[in-house]
Amino acid sequence: MHVSSSENIQQLEEKIGYTFKRKALLEEAITHKSFAKEKSGELSVFNERLEFLGDAVLELIICDYLVKSYPEFTEAELSKVKSYAVQESTLASVAAGLDLGSYLYLGKGEMASGGKDKPSILANAFEAVLAAVYLDSGLKNVREIALKNLEDRIKTLISGNLIFDFKTRFQEVVQEKFGILPKYRVHKEEGPEHRKIFEIEAYIKNDLFGRGKGKSKKEAAQKAAEAALKKIAEEE
Repeated sequence: MHVSSSENIQQLEEKIGYTFKRKALLEEAITHKSFAKEKSGELSVFNERLEFLGDAVLELIICDYLVKSYPEFTEAELSKVKSYAVQESTLASVAAGLDLGSYLYLGKGEMASGGKDKPSILANAFEAVLAAVYLDSGLKNVREIALKNLEDRIKTLISGNLIFDFKTRFQEVVQEKFGILPKYRVHKEEGPEHRKIFEIEAYIKNDLFGRGKGKSKKEAAQKAAEAALKKIAEEE
């Protein structure tokens, strides 16, 4: 399906969650270079320039969100999360969830080779759409759209400890600030033996700094350390 009618434009706007004042920006955002070449025989308007702008806008939004939401993270940790959020596979997955590929203008050859499902094309198109929203109405609306599609993914990544070893980071911070090692205590265990939930507390000296729950002591300790790092950051 190509966007060739006001009805399809409206459908895509509903999926994005934004109504364009300048519909031409959305059309440009979903026009691939292969389509522009076939249609005109020369390079006319297509989405690479918007993709260039969208990449920068998205990085700003994600960096701003991470710095404000996770004050306990180091620069290296923030960089890891940002890299995940803006990587091709993540953006392609977001675009696929919006069914963006079905609305793209693609050349016949690109369409025949499965272009509407190619991660690079989908990721670039999503960035181009973000740039189109930015040019149409500014940063506030594009921030809402970007975080609506990426915030839960970021939170899932972080809460699943898929990037960080919070225990190691907590130990480093405590040694640097207090010259001692943190301590962990099992606060409680709940549930049957094969489905136990552990709750562990993280202490600096005798002061409770964080508490976490998990299906294993390791998971619970990681969450306790994460909570403790947040408390330290808030007290600074």
